[in-house]
Amino acid sequence: MTPLTLIRHGETDWNRDRRIQGSTDIPLNDTGRQQAKDAATLLRETLEPGTPVVIAASDLSRARETAEIIADELGIDRPSLYPALRERAYGEAEGIDATEFAARWGDWHTAEVPGAEPWPALRLRALAGLRAVADDAVRATAGAAASVIVVTHGALIREVLRSATDGAYPVVGQRLANGSAHALELDGEVLRLLTPVADGV
Repeated sequence: MTPLTLIRHGETDWNRDRRIQGSTDIPLNDTGRQQAKDAATLLRETLEPGTPVVIAASDLSRARETAEIIADELGIDRPSLYPALRERAYGEAEGIDATEFAARWGDWHTAEVPGAEPWPALRLRALAGLRAVADDAVRATAGAAASVIVVTHGALIREVLRSATDGAYPVVGQRLANGSAHALELDGEVLRLLTPVADGV
């Protein structure tokens, strides 16, 4: 059984302006860097003392830098990077704001945006990525139980949480804040949501 804490990356200028990022590689801003430090403080208070800690991240720069800041704050090894943990690609919607998205395609979850990654494909990719992270963590710690931190993206985290709760969480309209943390455990192929560490920091 592998405990996983999923962290949404810190804020970028596009987050601040409510522009859709998707696979576009937008860096953290200073607010995002502080959110990463705040997430590290929260993690320091919740991680089990004496348990090895492994950190992984999407290879997009906003997730990678968030993970690097957390690793530095916690005094652990730098993150391993996984392209499978990248944000959903939003195709033609990348770069536009939420208002324009709604005007062009309607509801966020049912819209058919040209070039966007299908939601089921995102879920399969995300779960495969998390299993790879868990397997690599076991190898990195020579089989010792480890706490695993995964820094990734909002839409991907939502799909993972939906998978773990049969669609019950997060509720419709609930925003996963930049820097928010959510605790799960992976037991073989079974993913379970524990009490979320925080809705946002």
